[in-house]
This record gives sequence, structure tokens and C-alpha cells, in this order.
Amino acid sequence: MNSYPPELLAQLAPVMFVAGLDTGIVSPSSPKLETEGATTPKTPLDQFTRKVAIYQPDKSKTFQVVMVSEDSSFPPRKLPPQDGVAHSPLSPLTASSPLHPDGLIAPIWIRKHTALVPSVFVLFKHPEKDREREQDDRKHDTEVALDIAMRKKSTNERNIKLTVVLLASRKLLDDPGLDSRLTFIRRQSGLDSRAALFVLSPVSQGELVEFVQSLQQALYDPALDYYTNHSKRVRRKRNRHTQAISSYPTPMAPMAGTKTNVARPLRPEGWTVRYEYKMACFAEFRGEDEVALKTPYSMLCIMFGSILILPPRTKEWAEAKVLADCINIKVTKLYLYNNEHALALSHHSAHVRQFGDFSRGWGIGEETFEFWSWVARQHRILAELLEQGTRSTLVLPKHQPSPLTTASSQSNPLIAARSVGINPSHALQHPGFYYYLAAKCTESRKERYEEILKADLEGRLDANTPGFTNEKKVDHTALILELYTKAYELFKKYSSSESQTAGANSRMTLWVANCIARTYDMAVKFFERIAKVYRKEDWGALLQPLLSIWYASAQKLGDVDLSVKLLLERIAQGSEEPDELEEDLLTVLTNTIPADADAILQLKSPESVPFFNTSLAFWGSEQMVGQPAAFQLSLATPSTVSLAQIPFTSLIVQFSDSHLAPLIIEHAPEDAASPVKLLHVGSLSDAEKIAQTNLRWLPNSLLVISGTLSSAGPASITVESIVMRLELKSWKAEIHIEPNTTRFDSFPTPQWLRSLTPPRFIPISRDAATVTFRTRPRAIEVNISHKSPAYLDEAYTISVEVVNTDIEDIRVTLNVLLQPTTVDYAVSSFELAGQTSSGLVQDVSLAQLESFTLLSKGAAGDRILDIAVQTRPASFDPDPDADEEEKDEAQHRADEHTTETVKTVVIPVVDPLKAAFEVAYAGMRGQQSCPSDLALFEGQSWSNADGTEVTIGTQLEFSGPWVVDVHEIKLVLQDNSQVRLLDYPEPSDDDFPSEYHPGDEFSAIARLALAPPEDNETEVVTVHDPGHYAISWQKVFDDGTRGTISTSILPLPPLEPPIDEVIALLSVPAAAHLHTPFTLSISVRNRNTTKSANIFIQIDAEPTDGFIFSGLRSGRLPILLPDSEASVTWRAVPVECGFVKLPKIVVKNLRPTAGTGEDSASGEGVPLKVLRASVPHKTSMKAQADEKVVDIQTLLVLPT
Repeated sequence: MNSYPPELLAQLAPVMFVAGLDTGIVSPSSPKLETEGATTPKTPLDQFTRKVAIYQPDKSKTFQVVMVSEDSSFPPRKLPPQDGVAHSPLSPLTASSPLHPDGLIAPIWIRKHTALVPSVFVLFKHPEKDREREQDDRKHDTEVALDIAMRKKSTNERNIKLTVVLLASRKLLDDPGLDSRLTFIRRQSGLDSRAALFVLSPVSQGELVEFVQSLQQALYDPALDYYTNHSKRVRRKRNRHTQAISSYPTPMAPMAGTKTNVARPLRPEGWTVRYEYKMACFAEFRGEDEVALKTPYSMLCIMFGSILILPPRTKEWAEAKVLADCINIKVTKLYLYNNEHALALSHHSAHVRQFGDFSRGWGIGEETFEFWSWVARQHRILAELLEQGTRSTLVLPKHQPSPLTTASSQSNPLIAARSVGINPSHALQHPGFYYYLAAKCTESRKERYEEILKADLEGRLDANTPGFTNEKKVDHTALILELYTKAYELFKKYSSSESQTAGANSRMTLWVANCIARTYDMAVKFFERIAKVYRKEDWGALLQPLLSIWYASAQKLGDVDLSVKLLLERIAQGSEEPDELEEDLLTVLTNTIPADADAILQLKSPESVPFFNTSLAFWGSEQMVGQPAAFQLSLATPSTVSLAQIPFTSLIVQFSDSHLAPLIIEHAPEDAASPVKLLHVGSLSDAEKIAQTNLRWLPNSLLVISGTLSSAGPASITVESIVMRLELKSWKAEIHIEPNTTRFDSFPTPQWLRSLTPPRFIPISRDAATVTFRTRPRAIEVNISHKSPAYLDEAYTISVEVVNTDIEDIRVTLNVLLQPTTVDYAVSSFELAGQTSSGLVQDVSLAQLESFTLLSKGAAGDRILDIAVQTRPASFDPDPDADEEEKDEAQHRADEHTTETVKTVVIPVVDPLKAAFEVAYAGMRGQQSCPSDLALFEGQSWSNADGTEVTIGTQLEFSGPWVVDVHEIKLVLQDNSQVRLLDYPEPSDDDFPSEYHPGDEFSAIARLALAPPEDNETEVVTVHDPGHYAISWQKVFDDGTRGTISTSILPLPPLEPPIDEVIALLSVPAAAHLHTPFTLSISVRNRNTTKSANIFIQIDAEPTDGFIFSGLRSGRLPILLPDSEASVTWRAVPVECGFVKLPKIVVKNLRPTAGTGEDSASGEGVPLKVLRASVPHKTSMKAQADEKVVDIQTLLVLPT
């Protein structure tokens, strides 16, 4: 189909222009047909866009979308009148038109309606673009409306539907004035009321897909109306020209001596063809296939029937012929859309038959190559159309006899005769059948061309025509092979998929293969393709006869280079009579000359069977740099291969090390051939090595090449290539042999020849084809010393000592890697040569370093260090006066001879001391401050009675294995307004420094004051970081030496004091005396900042108690306002000695408190805890203890 304009073949669909989007804008151009492997759609708009293709049976309501810019314009409809009447720029009546004066239709007309003029124009606008102030809304909307009105004017001139889509943000959607703005834009721009204005906000991908679908559905009917109006306009024009056909004068034949190239206007028949073609195209745009079938094909046949209307071999005739072929493809395609296979084939056959008759009248009959070229093109187009259809929705018919017909044929001879088969020209076949017909027609085309070429060379015919000149450029053989190959592949495909007709298709497949092989030049190309598959899949049994036929074809063609290659491959394949193949090769080499006498024939197919079983074995897999490594290279021929007469002149072995020169072994005819030969080549170096031996191999013979090689630096060496050179007279060839390969993919077993007479081998079980040269390890001793374990927060010293016992001076560098630890909260780093790192420090000269330090923090646990000591000879140091290139070369050589010794050090880290905390909370002993106290209004101040007193007892245990010399223990409080230090006994200067042995303990007590909760806070307020102990210490080793001074930070535990809204504090003396009065009081504090408290107090004093009380026995206190306090006092006289039980004191809050839900109306109230003010509440360092009422029921009474 590539020989026809794609515009005349593509399936037409309604065209939509989209403007205003930043992505995907393309310039209008000819439609590009969709091909296989096209990229998948990436946007919702692309997802619902009809792709431009020749076979497109999709009937969905989708558009062919073209992205354009906002300022794109349409081509002019009419040109300025020249003769008083304005015509289209593409009309044959316009002098500047490509169709002037008598053209029918041009591809540019299709391109105009598919890429230049749409049926629907969708314009995207941004109502918020470039807008900064709210007062600019109306001005901006006016500009948007003006742009839309200008576009509306251009679309109205062509009756094109204009739709505007406003891209709005979510902020704009919430604007209450959005509706009024949209109404203003619609009215000012003159948009229609139906499907003319849409608003699109940022939505999800699924919702965007739904919007695109709904937009296309809404605009599909206006697009159909657009093409319907065009059809009506064209129909009126056609009717006017149809009426004028009868009055048009018949042109006379040109008289002798007159000019024949006088321009004639287009006849009415031509105008009818032009208008009917346009009507069919507009029907195809609308998707009306039945109307589109009413093409001007019959009128074209009428025009072709008269040489006066369309003279042959003119420009107008050629254009009309292309148009007729394209209309045939269109009609055939429309029939296939509806699965009307018989009608499609009938129309195609009628077209070939009809224009075949026309061609005979034009002098282009079966005796010309033009005729067969055209017929082959028609069959190929049908095959390509069927291929595209089967990849889409087309289902080919199956021509199989029904079981009823088969049964009836056994009794009725007439039915049996009819059921024998079906005429392929009456039933649609698969595409391979038509590729086969195209190939047969191309063979006829080639035959006619060769006949004309022969006559032209003999002088019997002057064929110097443009058509014959173009025909000389055609590769007929390649074209025939291409068509036959496609037919072969399709026949194979359908023979495997259709089991009922597999036999017939298989026979046809073999026949097509036979057709390929009948022509030698085509057979060579076919064999080349097949042989690649056979070599790759190791089909040796099939490859040998194929190579024999291929060799015969090459002989017929006279291709001596190919003949030599095939003979060498046949010899490598092996045969029962290998001597015959050698004689054939010698005959060809002796009696022929190569195509290029100066070129060397190369045979390097890695998939071909090698001549030899090659095996490379090194005695050791590793060797030191500079030391020789022994190797043996074996080349063995199997029993079916004989190379005794092949004129090999040399064998070249190339190793992978570039510093080693190739090993060249020349042929020495004086040596007698033997089954096993051993050739010693000595030591290989950078100098060329040449050896000699007999390079003739009998079946089952072996050549072993033995030698040594060395390397100046670390490297892995193996054999890179083996090349056999063949020379005889003017022939030169190189046969490339893959090293370490065997025939037919058998695994090569490396062997080492240990004796020649008799031949004995040592099998090697390892991979011996590669030797690795390593740098000689240096004779050094690496000593790493440290005093384990390490303490947290200690600068732990690690010493590295390297002792050189080698025979040469070396340079030593150190690389240290600190491995990540799995211990939670562990943080580690080390300092090496002034560099602090938590990972890797490298390339530190050991001459500048004796030790480095490790610092571990956070948590105890093992720390792992990888210490790598790299050494290199000092002789490789670059010359300070050398240039940069020489320094780089010296550094490269030094890197090659660098060795590395890695030591892994595991350092246990333990805690030098452990801390345990006891926390006790108590109310402040001060009096409640007066609300008028000005001190309360100062920053960071609170009343002595409002805060909480915290007593923190600290016990330090020195748990490490080393003696610790403590220099200082200091309590440091954080800069926090909630914590205040009340009392901490600072150690005296005599206490420190002091040595503490493992197991020793140190205790300290600190009293802190916590601020009361802020207003409206009823929950517990936690102070997470009140402060810490900073302890400076120094490790003392067994030998009396001391480490560096380190500081450990021990954070105080979080403080979480209990909070009571209303509390009762009982104040009693620590002891009383018999018959001596003392005072007992209760202070009730209301710490709630929003609620008042109604306090009820009752004391149950019985005569049997050991006290006599005076004071309030039962009653209520005045209402306690928020953040206030009230007290009740009693006088008591003890009448007994010892621990005397105090009377029971009950304190209740008759108002509900937070979280209790109690109601004062019940009269019961909420009991309050009565706490002795001088007794604190203790908690541990890990968790606060449960709140308990302190035992206040007893008092110690002493005698007077």
C-alpha cells in the first residue's frame, strides 16, 4: 500500500480541533497511519481518540483529534475572482490549483478535511490566568469573551461547531460570583446555548475520562450535521453538471500538425466523478458505509473506456488510475467491515479483470512488465488489507465441506464432483494465498523485463523510456523472495491453526518452499535465513543436506566466495567421505580466483560447527605476578573431519592480555603427520613468538601446544581468539575458531598431556581455561592492641603497629571502617589522623599515625571495626619532577601492586557506672499566698504552697571492670521555669578526686521544687528533662597508667507529680508529751482554677480515745474559691503514753469534682485524702507508685 497516497486509503472519521492545551500541539500535516508497536495513549484525550489507520472498523462515537494552537487559522474557502467567479484553491477551474485544468481529485483535498478544517473546534481557556486582584475579574472576563468571539467568527464562516471549556481551580468553583461570570462570558462571546460552554475543575483520572467521553458524545451530532451540509452542497453541484453532460461536445481527434498538449477543461463526467467521490468521503466521515459504497467507480470506468476522454500515459490518466485503485481498496475494505467476504472478493476480481481489459487497449497487455507490476500490486494490497483485518476484528471464512454434503456425495456422483473442492477465485482465502499470487505475477514481470532488456542490449528494441529506466532500479529477486517468504510464513501459520485443512495448506507450504528454491539466487537468500535457525538450534541432520543444495546453488550462480565458505562449513560438519570434500575445495581454490583478489575471506560464524575440539588448560588456577604459568592448548579433530589436504599456512593464538604478543605457529611440511603432536613454544612475552609444526590434521588427531606465560601485574588471562590462515594461489582466508568449544555443544573436559609415548592425560576437574595472576603478598605483621573492654563516653585508644619483614621497602596506608551496630540508641564515632567519622576513613599514611580513638555513646554493646592495611612497594613512588602523565602512570602501576590485609576488631563497650533513682513527691510546706501578692505576677514565680516538692535519691554503682578516678560529680538543671533547686549538698573539695573500685557505690540526695500546673490544666504535667548529673572520671589501668578524662551524663528521671484539685493536709507534731496540750490542724487547698469547693469536716473523738479534743467536731468550712485555702485547728491533750491512735477525721467535698460526676444533692460528697504534710510520697525511678493514703492514725506520746 506504500505505492498509493495514504490520504486516499485511510479510514475517515470526524475531525476535532483542540486548542488551548500546552501539551501535544502539532502543526497540521498529512495524517500518519498507525503502525505496529505504536506507543500507548498516555492521556484521557488520547485514550478516546480514533487513530488514523487504513483498516479501522470501529463504529464508536469518537473523533480524530488534532492539537492546534489558539491562533491557528483555516485555509481560505475561495480565492479572489479572476474571471468574475470565485473558486476554491483546489478547484480545476483555478489556474494555481494542482488539478488545473482537468484533474479529478488530489490527496491534498483529503488532507484539508482531516488536518486543516475540523467539524468541531474545542477551545480550552483559563479564566484565572494572569490574574492577581479580584477587581480584575471583569476586565479579564472581557478579554476571554473577546478571544472566544474572534474564534466564533472564524468557525461560523464555515459552519463549524465551537465549544469552550474553562479550566477552573477549586478556589474559583467556591466563588459565589462564578455563575454570573459564566453568563457574562457566554453572552459577550455569542456562544450557543447547547453544548457550547463547559467548566472543568481539577478532578481524578476516572472523572476526567468520563468528561472526555461526555464531551465527545455531546459534539458528535453537530459533527455529523457539518458533514451532512457538505454532502447536500456537493450534491447540488453534481446535479448541475450531470444535466450538462448531453450538451458537452465530443472532442475530435487532433489533426496532423496540430499541438496535442493543449489544455482542455474538465469534462462533465470528470465533474461527476469529483462530486460523487466527495459525497462518498463525507458519508465515510459520518460512518454511513452503505452510502459510502456509492462511489464514482462506474463513471471512472466509462471515462477509461474512451481514449478521447482519458488519453493513455498522460498525467490525468495516471492520476485517475491511482484514484480507481484506491476506490477499489476502499470498497473492498467496507465490504470486509460487514464480513461480506464474497462481495469484497468479487469487487476486487472485477477491478483486476476490468482494468486488465483496459490495459490491453492501452497497449499495456500481458506482454509488458507494467501489466504484471500492476496486477501484482493489486494482489499484494489485498493480502496486506486482509493481514490488517485479521489483526483487528476480521474473521476469515472456513471453506470446509459440511458433513451432510460428504454423506450425500457417496451416493450421488454429481454431488461428489461438486464437493471435490472450490475455486479459490470465488472464495476469500487467507493473506498468504494473495501474497503467492503477487509473487507469481512478479515472476512474470521479471521475465518480461529480462526479455525487453535482452532486446535492448541486442539493439532490436529502443527501450529508453521513463518506465523502463525506473524498472532497472527494482530488485526483482528480493521482491519475489519477500512475497514468497510472506506467503510461506502465512501458509505455515494457517496450516497449524486450521486442523481440518492442515493437509492442503501443508502441501501448499511445501510448494511455496519449492518455488523459492527453484531460482538459485532466491534460494541462496532463503537458505541463508533457514541456515541461521538450523545452526542456532543445532539441527545438524537438516543442515548438511541444506548446505549441499546451497553449495549447488552457489555454483550455478558462479559465487566462488560463497562456494569456498560453504565447502569449509561442510568439511567442519563432517561426512563419511571427508576426502571428497577436501578435493572439491582444492579444485575450487586451484581453478578459480576470488571476487576481490586483495581481500581476505573471513569465516567467523560463532554458530557454525568448529573444525576442532579446542581446550585450554593452565596447570594452576592462580599464580604470583612475575612468575611463569604453564599452559597447554589442545586442538583435536573428530573421526569424521579430515584436514590433511587443507592448505593451512599458519595458526595464530591471541591471549586476552594486551602485553602478550600473538603466538604464531607456521606450517612445516617436513614434519611427518602423527595422531598426537606436542609443540613446545617456550615462554611467551611482549615479543612476537613464532614456532613451526605440521598443520595437517588426520581424523582423530591431536595437536597440543605447550608453553608458559607471565604477567607484570594482576590480571586474568585466557585465550581470546584462534585464527587459522589458509593460502593457495590467489586465495587467502581466515577461519576464526572459538576457544574452549566442542562440536555439538558437548562440554569440553580439560586434560593435561603428561607423556607423549604413549599418550597419557591427567584430567582436570576445575575450570582450567583461565589463570589469575595476583600480587605477591607482603611479609608484614599487623598488630592491633587495645585494653578491652571500653567504657561508654570514653575516648578509647586503639594502637596499630605494622612490622615489615619483607625484602623491599613498602608504603603503608590505613583504612578504617566502623560497622553499623544493631544496638538501639548506640552512637559511635572514631577519630583518625584529625578526621572524625562514623563510617569510613581511608588512605591515611601509617607513618603519621600510631593510634586512633573510638568514642561510644548512647548504649553499651559491641562495636566492630574493619582495619585494612594496604601496602605497596616504595619503588613505585612517582618522581616529584615528573609530569602529570608520568605520575598517573606510576600511580597506576603502584595500584596494581598494592596488597591489603584486613583485620576485624570487636570491641565490647560497657557502662562505667549505673544509676538508680528514688523519687518522692510532697506538697510544699509554705502558706498559701494572698491573691494581692505582687510576687505572683512576676515571671517564673509561684507560691510556696502551690508547687510540689520532689526529693530525688541517686545511687551510683561503679559496675565496670576498671578502677575509676572520679574528678567531679555535678548536678545540672535544665533552663526550665518549672523546676527549681531547693537543696543539694555539694561535695567538698576533699571528696574528689577519689578512686572507686568495681562494686563501689556513691549516693546523693537533691530536693527540687516543681511549679504548679497552669490555669485550666487538670491532667498530670510531666517534666521530661529536669536535668542531669555530669560526672568527670578517668580510667585507671592495672599498671597504674590512666586514660583520658571523660564525662558521663546521667539524666534525671522524668518528674510526674500527682495532681489533686482539692487536698487536705494534716499538721501534727512528730511527738507529744503526756498531759501537755498540742495543736492539730488541717489545711484544705482548692487547686482548681475554675470551680469552688464546699468542704465538710467531721472528727470522731470518743471518750475511750487517748486524747481530749477541743474544737469543731462537725461542720462546713466557708466556700473555698478557686485557688484558695482554709484551715481548721484543734487543741488536744494526750492522756496515754506510747503510740496512741488519733481520732478519725473525715473531709468531704460536697460539690462535684472533675471526672467524678457526683452530685451535691445526694449529701454524701466526695471523700478527700488526708495527707500528713511532713511525709512525702515515694516513687521509683522507673514508674510512679500507686497513690496511697499515709498512715496518720498514730502519734507517739512521751512521758512528761
